[in-house]
Amino acid sequence: MGRPVAFFEVVSDDHRRAQRFYGDLFAWTIDEDPTMEGYAMVDTGAGDDAVTGGIGPSQVPGDTGVKFYVRVDDLEGTLARAAELGGARLAEPMDLPGDYGRIAVLADPDGNPVGLWA
Repeated sequence: MGRPVAFFEVVSDDHRRAQRFYGDLFAWTIDEDPTMEGYAMVDTGAGDDAVTGGIGPSQVPGDTGVKFYVRVDDLEGTLARAAELGGARLAEPMDLPGDYGRIAVLADPDGNPVGLWA
């Protein structure tokens, strides 16, 4: 069985502009969390089974853009397999706030960032 896309993320040097743009363009509800330094959760309004996302500020140079997160059972194993296939680690596994699990980020062979969520 394949691994599902579970989350998308837009990172911008002007996150409030990005939040307005995507919210207005697609009629998404964008709720900024004051405890997350400008990061906002996105409700696409497509129902309970829809992929959700977030839009937030850039944290380090070069991290702007759009990425998707794929649900995996094993972050380390998936990162190792990606390296075998020509990918690379971009962000080491880290805990998410609350009980939301752990994430990591890899680069595919073309350098595109892909998030992993376990």
